[in-house]
Formats: sequence, C-alpha cells, structure tokens
Amino acid sequence: MRSSFRIFVSSACVIVALASPLTGCATSSSAPVEALRVEVVSTHEFDPTAFTQGLELVGDKLLVSTGLEGSSRVYYRAMSGQESHAQELDADYFGEGVTHSGNAVWQLTWRHGTALKRDPNTLSEVGRASYSGEGWGLCSFDDRLVMSDGTSQLREIDPENFVELHRIQVTRDGEPVDKLNELECVDGLVYANRFMTNEIVRIDVATGNVTGTIDASGLDSGAAPDRNNVLNGIAHIPGTDRFYITGKRWPTLFEVRFVPAR
Repeated sequence: MRSSFRIFVSSACVIVALASPLTGCATSSSAPVEALRVEVVSTHEFDPTAFTQGLELVGDKLLVSTGLEGSSRVYYRAMSGQESHAQELDADYFGEGVTHSGNAVWQLTWRHGTALKRDPNTLSEVGRASYSGEGWGLCSFDDRLVMSDGTSQLREIDPENFVELHRIQVTRDGEPVDKLNELECVDGLVYANRFMTNEIVRIDVATGNVTGTIDASGLDSGAAPDRNNVLNGIAHIPGTDRFYITGKRWPTLFEVRFVPAR
C-alpha cells in the first residue's frame, strides 16, 4: 500500500484518504427525501433476450451492456431497434455496467475485477484495468466515473486509467442504502437502480445522501416470468427531464419522467 495521501474537499465534508481503495464520508440531511413515481411518456420496443446490465444514451443511440457468461455483449442500439458495432466478451466474463467518457467507453465485469476500455466509435477493446471486489453499475461525469459494487458505497474512478479515487457512503435518513446497481450520472446526482427491487434512488454525490426515492412498481415490463427479469437500466435524455428505463430481458423500453408521488 502506498503511503501518499490526497485530500478531497466538497461542500459537505473533507476526505483524507490513501491513494488505494478509499473511504469517503456522508453527512446527515435535514431535507426530507422526496417521494417520486414514474410517469410514462412513451414506450419503445426493446430486445427481450438482452440481459441488460448497463444502459446509456450516446448521441441518438443507446449504449447497451448485457450479462451472463458466454453471452455477454456490448453494442449500440438505434431507437429503430437496429444494432451496430456489437462486441462479445470473453466467454468466462459476465458483463456489467457501461459508460461513455471522453475518448473511451468503459465496461465492467461482475466478478473478474476487470474493466474493459473500448474505442467509442467501434467498441473494440483497446485496454484493460483491474479493480477490487465486484463490478455492478457505471456512469460518468465530465471529470470522473462513478461505480457501484452492490454495496451501499459508490466509488469515484479516474476516467483515464480507472484508478479508484475515493468512496462515497450512501445513506437515506442516516441509514446505509445497499444493493446499488445500474447507475446514471446527471448534474451532480446519481440515479441508481436497487437490485431486485422496483426502486430507483437519487443520490447527491457531494454528500452521499439519498434526496429522492422513485417508485417504478407501476410499470408493466411484459417480461417472461423469471425472478431475474428485474428493473435494471436507466439512461437520461440530455436537455430534458426524461429518462429511458428498462430491465433484464424486458421487451419494452420506457420513456419516463420522475414526478411527485400521489
């Protein structure tokens, strides 16, 4: 372990951390957690065979990462449904979250501790990086990536080399919120699906506080009965208040707004 230290400062806390896996801090929030629900704007056909693990809108196409050993892929999908630049993962890799950042696309693997760096135009692999623990969800701000690992912590990652910078403890009303899975980064907030639930949480990354809870239980996914076919995919539509959301082997992509719960 290296002995160098770095200091991270936000409006909420000061983090003094080692340069290897780091632990952040969270503060209690006096503001109530906003209760939200999903309002469907429109629906689009989606691939009912895609075990969706990562979803992001890049230009006018969706960037999709799928899981399961032997069938994990990454590809672009036009809103018409046409796929392009599909790349298969090694047969023993289980694909997870994916994000476009600058001149690269980064894709996680579940239990192999390997992040795959890809050319954003062709999605061909151009490099690899290692990380500790499991890889679940991934999203990006201009200067950093945010990664989930199934726990109540988020990791901030250097987008150039995938080196971990520090961790953010996520809490709601002072209690840890675990099972953080597929992520979407929007204007200093992270939206996170919670694994095996119909809940999306909105997280202030400066504090780790959950500021909103979104109930997506009203969606009729149309997926075949299977305990694994859960909500797992969220992509913001830039310049709007709308998102695309879907799930594992869901035949439908929902265009939605998050509005106050009734």
